[in-house]
Amino acid sequence: MEDDDNAAWKKRKLGRQIDEITVGEKLTLTEKIEDKDLLLYLGLTNDSNPLYIQHDYASLTPYEKPIVPSIMLTGIITSAISKYMPGPGSHILSQNLDFVRAVYHYSMIQFLFEVTQVNASENTVLLKVHAHNDKDETVIQGTITVAPPAAIASMDGSALENF
Repeated sequence: MEDDDNAAWKKRKLGRQIDEITVGEKLTLTEKIEDKDLLLYLGLTNDSNPLYIQHDYASLTPYEKPIVPSIMLTGIITSAISKYMPGPGSHILSQNLDFVRAVYHYSMIQFLFEVTQVNASENTVLLKVHAHNDKDETVIQGTITVAPPAAIASMDGSALENF
């Protein structure tokens, strides 16, 4: 059974390592913010901010209708890094994000990620992040420093026994 477990782990594809990433690379991702996603987030976090879910309250604010929590948008960004750029095995070290404009329920948001620096000696990549809504208005901008997946040393059969 141990050999089967090791074989399954080795089949999982990791993201790109530092020597496979170049300045200027870009990734575009489009997400539609659906109620089901918002309700799942609010349920998991027990966040009951009326600005996120109550139309009557939100209508009295400058936003005029419920908005999407900033941290939920951050989750979309971190998920894109984990899935695509650099991909599985990467780790966010720091982020500096500005939420320029509110994002509303059912919005279509286009995210653009661009590699602006690659530091091989520190195994870090700096990504510029820009997101805009379907009116082409900027909603998020900033930078994220990511450590791509490190090279994995070969393991013996007992290395993953505790997992």
